[in-house]
Amino acid sequence: MHDAPRSGTEPRHARSPLRLRRLLSGVFLPVFVLAAALFAYWATRSGPGDSPGGTVLATLAGVCAALALIAAVDLLVVGRRLHSGRGRTV
Repeated sequence: MHDAPRSGTEPRHARSPLRLRRLLSGVFLPVFVLAAALFAYWATRSGPGDSPGGTVLATLAGVCAALALIAAVDLLVVGRRLHSGRGRTV
């Protein structure tokens, strides 16, 4: 069920949906930053015996912060690719 035989040059000519990546990263960067801040605040306000515990909340804050960092780096990469012209055909 192959449409065309592979030529072996696909990775060099592959297209990435850069504008979609920019949109998704732009939307989720503030979401993850806000979530990280809220989880961190909640973790500082939780007491012993609270459910969820402070450790779980701090872990969630760290995960959200890491995802925000990934989204920020992706925005930079996509911005450079679009600016350099490598993404203008997409």
